[in-house]
Amino acid sequence: MEVGGPFGSGGKMIAGSGIGGMKETQEMIDFAGEHNITAEIELIGADYVNEAMERLAKADVRYRFVIDVGNTLWRIHVNN
Repeated sequence: MEVGGPFGSGGKMIAGSGIGGMKETQEMIDFAGEHNITAEIELIGADYVNEAMERLAKADVRYRFVIDVGNTLWRIHVNN
């Protein structure tokens, strides 16, 4: 974001972040843990990613998708 006036001269600009720094992020994670605040997710395997993308395109998603990479890799290892 560029700002005119006294801040705009000399190539200076003011910028910010909507997520905060590491300290603020850790404080928010700690707060969520202390107050049992959790995210609503739909856990999927890596083999379901294409279907998940199709559902995203159709707006047929209620929660965030989280790919369970660990168990997906374990299934691939066991089956080979």
